[in-house]
Amino acid sequence: MKSTGSDNSQVYVVGSGPNGLAAAITLAKAGLKVSVIEGNSSIGGGARSAELTLPGFTHDTGSAVHPMAAISPFFKSLRLADHGLIWIQQPAALAHPMDDGSCALLQRSILDTSATLGKDAPGYRQLIRPLMEDRENLLPDLLGRMRRPQHPVSLARFGLNAMQSALFLAHRFQSERTRGFIAGLCAHAILPLDEWPGAAYGLALALAGHAAGWPIPKRGSGSISAALASHLKSNGGTVTTGKFINSLDDLPQDATVMWDITPAQLLRIKGLNLPDGYRKSLRAYRYGPGVFKIDWALSEPIPWKARECKLAGTVHLGGTFEEIALSESCAWRCESAPKPFVLLVQPSLFDPSRAPAGKHTAWAYCHVSNGFDGDMTGAIEAQVERFAPGFREIILARHTAGPSDLEKDNPNLVGGDISGGAQTLWQIFARPALLRDPYKIPGANMYLCSSSTPPGAGVHGMCGVHAAASCLKNM
Repeated sequence: MKSTGSDNSQVYVVGSGPNGLAAAITLAKAGLKVSVIEGNSSIGGGARSAELTLPGFTHDTGSAVHPMAAISPFFKSLRLADHGLIWIQQPAALAHPMDDGSCALLQRSILDTSATLGKDAPGYRQLIRPLMEDRENLLPDLLGRMRRPQHPVSLARFGLNAMQSALFLAHRFQSERTRGFIAGLCAHAILPLDEWPGAAYGLALALAGHAAGWPIPKRGSGSISAALASHLKSNGGTVTTGKFINSLDDLPQDATVMWDITPAQLLRIKGLNLPDGYRKSLRAYRYGPGVFKIDWALSEPIPWKARECKLAGTVHLGGTFEEIALSESCAWRCESAPKPFVLLVQPSLFDPSRAPAGKHTAWAYCHVSNGFDGDMTGAIEAQVERFAPGFREIILARHTAGPSDLEKDNPNLVGGDISGGAQTLWQIFARPALLRDPYKIPGANMYLCSSSTPPGAGVHGMCGVHAAASCLKNM
């Protein structure tokens, strides 16, 4: 780091999402003085919790289930239990019910999972077992910088199927249930199911489910952020809330800054002198579809037609591959899907702290076009009712949030995009720009540490870790 007369051991982290806190912890552990500055009144970005419906009902305002945290090298390196974080595993990570009452389950055991896939059981085992056997080499590279993999042979083997579309992957199987199960996993990429590399996201989530489960945090996702902030403070870092940084004048002159924001916000920072080529790349950065989200307070558990759904924290509602593919395509074509693919989480089944005794919470969203201003409440609840007759009768209260509501609450959710930018093939490698070091902001003593950098979306903290490593390397 070049000397400017300022204190070069002081770093400011703007934004307190999991990546911002991960960057702060990494730098603080390296002996630097770190100050996190958060614009909202509470920390956490996409990992927060609040009483959105009725008193005593705790809902996650953003992410709710955390398979990427379970396999993250960063989270594994911390003793966050000492700071109050308790992970809860469910009997099954995921349920995918069908209209006939059958259900596919993603469980820790590959054998038990394949048993729910009927005649496709051997094919599923053939697909997943080699990845599981190679997981110690593979998982670190999946959350790496997308540069110089530690285990290139393992990553290349994964890529044979991963660098394909969800359509390609699903066509390995025969039954509607298995193809729908694969479609639901791959739809987390928020890409059309016929586009590359949608299969990568589905395989990564399946692998995480078998390797570590899809855990939820006790008392809500806000407890993740609280534990990270506590860990930071134990290493001498500080956190300030309620202070939006809109200009470099809001920070000490020549400060070292880590920005946990997306390209759209970075371009709006006053006084930031960016090279023309970099600014052009940021302007061209593409955001993906948004989401329409509902949180419910419920009088009782959801009355699933397929009883296996009661074993899973997450339930995918969309049935067949074709139905899910149409829903995801509509989100990219700025159309409303007649039957949206719904991702639903029922945390209170496994964490009673989320609701008053005997009552429950549920969280769900569907993908919509970026900036969508319509109301998907009826369509989402119809999908739940389809697989759980009587669902509407147990709703005590609901809280809805469309893309504009989500962005107002968290400016990183541009147009409701929860991934920090479209997860297209190009933007896997050029995130946010095609640079040798995607974290270093050219021409400035500053770094980008949000999910708009590799490895992208998810509560894993690795974008922050890699950005902090870049910062330390340049000091």
